[in-house]
Amino acid sequence: MMQSGGQTTLPSFLYGTAWKEERTEALVHLALRTGFRGVDTANQRRHYNEAAVGAAVRGNDVFIQTKFTYAESQDHRLPYDPLADHPTQVQQSFESSIKHLGHVDSYLLHGPRSRRGLTDADKEVWRTMEQLPVPYIGASNVTAEQVETLCNFAHKKPAFVQNRCFAQLGWDREVRRVCAREGIRYQGFSLLTANVRELSHPRIFQIAAAHNATIPQLVFAFALAVGMVVLTGTTNEQHMREDLASIETTLTEEEIAAMEAIAG
Repeated sequence: MMQSGGQTTLPSFLYGTAWKEERTEALVHLALRTGFRGVDTANQRRHYNEAAVGAAVRGNDVFIQTKFTYAESQDHRLPYDPLADHPTQVQQSFESSIKHLGHVDSYLLHGPRSRRGLTDADKEVWRTMEQLPVPYIGASNVTAEQVETLCNFAHKKPAFVQNRCFAQLGWDREVRRVCAREGIRYQGFSLLTANVRELSHPRIFQIAAAHNATIPQLVFAFALAVGMVVLTGTTNEQHMREDLASIETTLTEEEIAAMEAIAG
């Protein structure tokens, strides 16, 4: 576990809040009542309602993670002046997030501006993030090459990398390998929705049956076993409870290896 600047520690699960719109506050309340102690959001009104997340988490001892998002991935509801330089945009977005959320434990770059390498804008943003009063910084939607470049460039290295996790790519094996080498915690999202075909493999059902687990519980147990922090954004209370209960499922080394090798 990582200790934040206060008393909040990084939990094994983060509740994802994208695409929940007017249901955001109620669903975050439900997730907290169910047992989640970490919430992931972004100051990107196009896909998130960060202010509603803040209304739900205030007064709770919760690990809060949010993100800076470039203008091209926003809609018209920007949390900063689009004509300002990137350092100013980061500062304005962060200050807006603090107003929404009360505090921030982890602050991520929501994604580099290009699919390869880091642009000058990415480097400006990272240098600004390094100066923010936040315990941890990190990046999302990055390649292994970008993580390596960032680690070589950074004064304050990323604490977290958050990616959509594809089984067909070995559950993002190359990025996870770089993260392990650099001491970065990997956060996996879309572990279920990105892998529907792979999760229909007979071996998946065999392993799940052996542990009397649902398929989501098996996937999350696997993710935890290989060192991931799990993001799940389910809106179903029973699924929330089942997801958190997956921490009790212990897989054998052979089962973990079989899961690693699943590619449909």
